[in-house]
Amino acid sequence: MTTVAAALSTSAVCQFYHSSFPRTIIQTKLKPPVRAALVEATPRSKPALRDESVQVTALAGVPAEAKAAARAAHAPVYSAQILAAKYGSKPIKVVRRAVQILIALASFGLKLFLDRRNGTVDQHKRLRAAELKNMFTRLGPTFVKLGQGLSTRPDICPPEYLEELSELQALSILPIDLTLTLAGGIRLRISVLKPHFVGLGSLSCSGLSFISDGLPTFHDDEAFSCIERELGQSLDSIFSYISPSPIAAASLGQVYKAQLKHSGKLVAVKVQRPGIQETIELDFYLLRILGFLINKYVDIITSDVVAIIDEFACRVFQELNYVQEGQNANRFKKLYADKENVFVPDVFWDYTSGKVLTMEWVDGVKLNEQEAIERQGLKMLDLVNTGIQCSLRQLLEYGYFHADPHPGNLLATPEGKLAFVDFGMMSETPEEARVAIIGHVVHLVNRDYEAMARDYYALDFLSRDVDVSPIVPALRDFFDDALNYSVQEMNFKTIVDGLGYVMYQYPFNVPAYYALILRSLTVLEGLALYADPNFKVLAASYPYFAKRLLTDPNPYLRDALIELLFKDGKFRWNRLENLLVQGRKDRDFSAREALQPILKLLLSPDSKDLRTLVTKEAARVTEAFVLSSINDTYKSIPKFMRPLVFNGKANGPLIMSDAEMESIIELRNQVLRIRDLLSSNDFDPSSLLPILQALQEPESRRFGGHVVGGITQRLAARFLQQVLQAPTTVS
Repeated sequence: MTTVAAALSTSAVCQFYHSSFPRTIIQTKLKPPVRAALVEATPRSKPALRDESVQVTALAGVPAEAKAAARAAHAPVYSAQILAAKYGSKPIKVVRRAVQILIALASFGLKLFLDRRNGTVDQHKRLRAAELKNMFTRLGPTFVKLGQGLSTRPDICPPEYLEELSELQALSILPIDLTLTLAGGIRLRISVLKPHFVGLGSLSCSGLSFISDGLPTFHDDEAFSCIERELGQSLDSIFSYISPSPIAAASLGQVYKAQLKHSGKLVAVKVQRPGIQETIELDFYLLRILGFLINKYVDIITSDVVAIIDEFACRVFQELNYVQEGQNANRFKKLYADKENVFVPDVFWDYTSGKVLTMEWVDGVKLNEQEAIERQGLKMLDLVNTGIQCSLRQLLEYGYFHADPHPGNLLATPEGKLAFVDFGMMSETPEEARVAIIGHVVHLVNRDYEAMARDYYALDFLSRDVDVSPIVPALRDFFDDALNYSVQEMNFKTIVDGLGYVMYQYPFNVPAYYALILRSLTVLEGLALYADPNFKVLAASYPYFAKRLLTDPNPYLRDALIELLFKDGKFRWNRLENLLVQGRKDRDFSAREALQPILKLLLSPDSKDLRTLVTKEAARVTEAFVLSSINDTYKSIPKFMRPLVFNGKANGPLIMSDAEMESIIELRNQVLRIRDLLSSNDFDPSSLLPILQALQEPESRRFGGHVVGGITQRLAARFLQQVLQAPTTVS
């Protein structure tokens, strides 16, 4: 089993000291590697600590979280104006980095220009996408994160680019310390960037010898000094022991395993990489200038590139404030760790600051390591289903969700829980969008493409002044084929890819929350497909949608439910039955919750049209029970006695076609099945009390009178038809 730190950074994949990067020593002058997995924290020459005396006195009695926030008072916050003022006065540094970036971009842009000129854009699209991914890798952490962000934006990138850039989600670009030994024994130490999955080993070139540490990290002395400086305490006063080298690393920081001295608890200590703030600031300063030029001169991109860069920069800068990440973890835990199969580690605020985050240690296996998971007796699909249900709650229930849900941030614990780690990047879904997404699913199921297109206004995909009529045929062309499959057969990635193609062709501006949750569900489906090639994330998600439609009192969802159940003035009992079948698969579904919102909607003053439809349907159902009962009674009588009992009618007691009788019997049976679905072990008779009270209201009594009148009229019409022997079907 792989042991992983709870505070593992966003794009990190565990790098184990002895197993993953064996050292290749060329120059024996270097210090030999430490062999112990953990060493005792010993007093070291102390760096200049902050003057904590005044601060501690001022914060006496203040909660630990507030003290941590005070330590992070100077954490960076993204501001385009501040960056412009800071780097406008550093032309040499700006020009040097700008030249590096421009050379890479110009080279890539020239290839695109030649493709367009030679008419080979489509043939080379996959190749160019791979080259863009590699270019982002070489340019460093900021551009890796930019590529990760673009991989979730189908409104900006074609599908081929989305697929290639999505590989950056599992990539960590990390500075590697190298020692160059020149002639005469002169040693020069430099840092280069490499992907985490590429081992450098040893290299030689023209008399130069390169020595790789084998560890994609910055110096441990720098990390330990940062801990002491940030927390205002010596290392040995905080920890009983701490690993001599990091057990995991990523572009923004690295993680150590330690044991707290005062409690003995194992923790993961994440330390921010020195100088990373200035690197990211400079890159975003230049990217914003580039975005401005794209907005002004590149017509093919319809999105506001500067706004996208600003939004993404805000998220990346949030990752630089570890107190904010700890607060994110606390909020996430309060909202979603109420489920017994979801685990979120605790934050130790006494040992947390803007650049140091100390969290509970989590023993777990990354969710993409199926064999290791199964060796623990766990089922991969159970964990994926937990992830899907939690993702849906994040998106559609509370709206606060994990914005970096790649497999490295999802761990399977030995107890079978799904542990979420790394809360540096979080996002929120607006309440209006939450219900609009569910309504969008309803419109998709109904193949109401006009309504689907209008949903994009509420989802903030399109400006209100955009005409959606040209989009409707594109939606119809794609989804008519996709919807020929059942919900259990539809592949989520296929749907996302098709929708992404439509978005790329039209002036969509996909909000970050929507793109991120699509990627989250796509990642989970991809993981599940390893365990079960027939797994479909839509089938696993549908019970949640069904439960929300049946139980949520939100007016928008109530309207969506009515739209789903009624069509052309008729009630679709098969849809209600399917919703109940699917809804009962959700562990939080309660039959009693499905009764009261529907009744409240039915009795509301604005539901006159709905009451008319329900009155008509009640009469039809009552007739079905009466006529099917007569037919059952007829069939229960011996054949030789039927003509005597039913006045010589040997072929049946009623004048109607066999098809009509079969339809009536099926309606009766459907209603009985729905009754059984609504009957559950958790049904509490006291839950009917509000319903009985509502029935005492004047509107309820009037509605009841209309229902009785409708039933009476329908049965009277059927009786006259039989008496007059007119084989006319009552509608």
